[in-house]
Amino acid sequence: MTIEIPQEKLKKALSVIEKVSSKSPTLPILNNILLSAEKNILKLSATDLEVGANFQVLGKVSNPGQIAVSGRLLFGFINLLPGGNVSLSVSSQDLIVESGKYRTKIKGLLADEFPIIPKVEEDDFVLINSINFCSSLTQVYNIPAPSTARPEISGVYFSFNKNSLVLAATDSFRLGEKNVGLIKSNLKKSINIIIPQKTAREIINIFSEEEKELKVSVSDSQIMIESFLEGSSAPNIMLTSRLIDGEYPAYSEIIPQKHITSITLPRKDFLNHIKGASLFVNKNNEVKLKINSKKGTLEILASASAGGDYSSTIEGSVLGEDVEIVFNYRFLIDGLASILSEKVLFELNGDSGPAVLKPSGGGDYLYVVMPIKSS
Repeated sequence: MTIEIPQEKLKKALSVIEKVSSKSPTLPILNNILLSAEKNILKLSATDLEVGANFQVLGKVSNPGQIAVSGRLLFGFINLLPGGNVSLSVSSQDLIVESGKYRTKIKGLLADEFPIIPKVEEDDFVLINSINFCSSLTQVYNIPAPSTARPEISGVYFSFNKNSLVLAATDSFRLGEKNVGLIKSNLKKSINIIIPQKTAREIINIFSEEEKELKVSVSDSQIMIESFLEGSSAPNIMLTSRLIDGEYPAYSEIIPQKHITSITLPRKDFLNHIKGASLFVNKNNEVKLKINSKKGTLEILASASAGGDYSSTIEGSVLGEDVEIVFNYRFLIDGLASILSEKVLFELNGDSGPAVLKPSGGGDYLYVVMPIKSS
């Protein structure tokens, strides 16, 4: 293998691919990335057997070939280079890297040992804007919690419809739901899948930096997401992942359809007051909220035997009854941090029913959080 490629292109590809490679003590080949050069394209591949990624960049190939090498070592060296072109060549089982006065040799492994990254061959696909997709995933992907008893809630739920994608995630104590518009859909029917939380994180890491059109394809066991080289139908980045088996809970049944109290508040103020209260919580992370409908206020209280007491008040627009309710402050912070509007609407159903946080004035995101029951 011999190829010449601009340092910046190689650096960008390695920064993406190296993150996907595994840190496996039992399968050393997974700690490496696969370099494949042919037809003036260098393809970099990495996998941990759950998530796999390919990154293709244009280069000048004078001798096709493959080699698996440490992505950490290669990225570390390429990152130090001042710029210009980089030459990659294989001698015996070593990768020779040269650029100007810089030269290094990295020991490699046989390419045949590297696992095959599956490709989804499906006619059904959707096209979606990368920035909208990734920002929407950011609003829900951190909600799931690992569960061996209920693996289906360990991931993020995708529901593909004709014109939109619904994302949802829950850990049984809170729920986030986000609707995302599609650029195009070639689906013949609605498709529902569950992707691992790690996959959602990698999608955000890989595709959020640059606005592009993404192609999303789904099979019975895999999801594939592709971006393409500018002005070409050739893939630039391809990420594949296994799906989580199981049926996602009918979560829409727990979303309250009505409420007895609502308060509209400045989002940043509400978030900062909860963060202040979090410094004084007990071991159960409890903060108490008191809504006074006559005064139009929300009082936030917290108490810790070792730290002291906290009390603050925010003015808002209240409709409905007075209510006193206790929440885990972490869940409130996560919900408020995921909302992008200046004001939030907080809807409550007494001191024990589920509450809803959502953008004031409507929107395509909602966050349901269960209170802590008073003892």
